[in-house]
Amino acid sequence: MTSIPIRDTPQGASFLVRVQPRARKSAVQGVMGEALRVALSTPPIDGRANDALILFLAELLNVPRSSITLASGERARNKRICIAGRSAAQILAAMENILL
Repeated sequence: MTSIPIRDTPQGASFLVRVQPRARKSAVQGVMGEALRVALSTPPIDGRANDALILFLAELLNVPRSSITLASGERARNKRICIAGRSAAQILAAMENILL
């Protein structure tokens, strides 16, 4: 499986995510274009899917939830995620086992 482009920004590491809400289970489904494709079991009601995405990524990448923010795409399936205090190289290393 190919990797996704992760960029260093002044705020931290940044990458794209494509979310599929209301899935049977929450899981990484691979790569779609330049985005990490993530299925979430949570419905997109009142921002619950965004909260679930942040929690899912925090556990997946072993970072604090407070360091993850939605830089864009709050109401869209395509989102830009920013992880403060981490470099692109650190996030890429954490994703290595996920994207095999």
